[in-house]
Amino acid sequence: MTAPATTTLGPRSDLSQVFELAQQLRVDSVRASTAAGSGHPTSSLSAADLMAVLMTRHLRYDWDAPDDPAGDHLVFSKGHASPLLYAMFKAAGAIGDDELMTTYRRLGHRLQGHPTPELPWVDVATGSLGQGIGYAVGIALAVRDLEKRSSRVWVLCGDSEMSEGSVWEALDKAGHHRLANLTVLIDVNRLGQRGPTELEWDTGAYARRAEAFGCRAIEVDGHDLEEVDRALTTAADGQAPTVIVARTVKGRGVAEVADKGGWHGKALPEDMAERAVAELGGVRDLRVRGPRPSADPSAVSPAGTGRGGAVTVELPRYEVGDEVATRKAFGAALAALGARPEVVALDAEVGNSTHAEEFGKVHPERYFQAYIAEQQMIADAVGMAVRGFRPYATTFAAFLTRAHDFIRMAAVSRITMALCGTHSGVEIGADGPSQMGVEDLAMMRAVLGSTVLYPSDATSTAALTAAMADLDGISYLRTTRGSYPVLYGPDESFPVGGSKTLREHGADDRVTLVGAGVTLQECLAAADELAAEGVRARVVDLYSVKPVDTATLARAARETGALVVVEDHHPEGGIGEAVLSALAADGGPRPAFAHLAVTQLPGSGTTPELLDACGISRTHIARAARSLVAG
Repeated sequence: MTAPATTTLGPRSDLSQVFELAQQLRVDSVRASTAAGSGHPTSSLSAADLMAVLMTRHLRYDWDAPDDPAGDHLVFSKGHASPLLYAMFKAAGAIGDDELMTTYRRLGHRLQGHPTPELPWVDVATGSLGQGIGYAVGIALAVRDLEKRSSRVWVLCGDSEMSEGSVWEALDKAGHHRLANLTVLIDVNRLGQRGPTELEWDTGAYARRAEAFGCRAIEVDGHDLEEVDRALTTAADGQAPTVIVARTVKGRGVAEVADKGGWHGKALPEDMAERAVAELGGVRDLRVRGPRPSADPSAVSPAGTGRGGAVTVELPRYEVGDEVATRKAFGAALAALGARPEVVALDAEVGNSTHAEEFGKVHPERYFQAYIAEQQMIADAVGMAVRGFRPYATTFAAFLTRAHDFIRMAAVSRITMALCGTHSGVEIGADGPSQMGVEDLAMMRAVLGSTVLYPSDATSTAALTAAMADLDGISYLRTTRGSYPVLYGPDESFPVGGSKTLREHGADDRVTLVGAGVTLQECLAAADELAAEGVRARVVDLYSVKPVDTATLARAARETGALVVVEDHHPEGGIGEAVLSALAADGGPRPAFAHLAVTQLPGSGTTPELLDACGISRTHIARAARSLVAG
């Protein structure tokens, strides 16, 4: 078969040529998914006209220089339509036909089933529906407010994902911030995975909802190229965040599957694919060279300028014996880190309790309020991290759990950001179980490549808050509500992956008490109680929960023969399991072991009452130690 001639389309191409490009995108979506034996061709066919107009006439992007900071951004929130995205990459000359046809959805290759930043033209991983608009809002905020650029952010969404609450959190914030550099295109093709979508082709309902959140809505026929072109032109006028509601047909252009149920996520069989390609006009080799980005002379690019000591950060200093809440020390350290221009802070309307607002007092231009929208706060952080900033996002530990899917997907995107969960555990007292983060350590330990830190005093909190600014990946700092004595001098160091051993007496230590946060304070009190009885207890401050200090734990297990691990957290997935995994990996002798954790549903009460009721107070620690020593 003779290869088709290559034709290049520029930004002034007429709509007949744009139509040919749309057909090529459809053909290549069918070919790639059939070759792979899986994929979502019908979902790709419906949006091909939208993307053909966008990439030829409106997307200001240099495909040969994807890192050009002046370029626009395209987020495929509808990540399952990856055949369409990869067909666009081929049309741009970024990938070849051979890669599209032989590596899509194959092990070890970059054209994965849903887009990831393995590809340099992809900012964020998508595929967990309802997240792309949120990421785009974060990117748009970073581009406009932090970088001072005129770049635009475009998002392709499916209609099914508009049922996700996170979509409306994102549009609410787009309207609130008046993000006129953001355009959302909704591919309203009527059919979801198992049948019709909630609103089917009621584009007016989508438009009214978008307008209610402060966005401009434009309804179009998503297959009328002229109508789509006018809408995209209007969207780029800098007047308002715009939602283009495009009525489309799922499987458009292929009569056997167009607007027919039962074809979601199914590749066309080879014989049907051959007929589809013929119906669409055959294989083409069009190349697109659309609008190019233009430089912004006044743009700011601070990413990474503070790393490695280029900027001096004066952390707060605390004296041993002072009583300071770790959440307060976090806020003070975060404010100090603002000396690094790449550091930004995000709050979910609890900054006066988490003390994140201390950053906002000294660096208001880099402090972003998500209000009570934790999913969007994480999405904003991801978007800002995409642009090279170092986001710190903070809320109560309990409320971060609702954003776990965004955190999980951020790891897929290989995002670097710092999270802080405050008011952790039953230690918070009378507010009761709805406010008690007793699952967060497990959640964060399970995130790929994460770092989990749990300081016990103000000095270690300040040091670890600063350390997160130079960690790759997702890092998490857990802080407590109450004020506790400072244990360490201001010049003490706290390397990630380390621990601190307190009350070590020597060869006659009979038990090791392992704690972090409030339970370290309880372990110290229990050690005093045991010492009065002649039982010498070593105490380990396990401030680094992941990675954990295996060497120190193994030594303590060998030398004392008994470990009591205490945590203000459920037993599943927390410090106890981290310790047991470390000891198993070390391969040394198994010590006598007791694990004290929150195993019941707590209620309201004072901190001492709750620690005791949940079996993690000094009294219970001492009792468990006696039992191990006696055994």
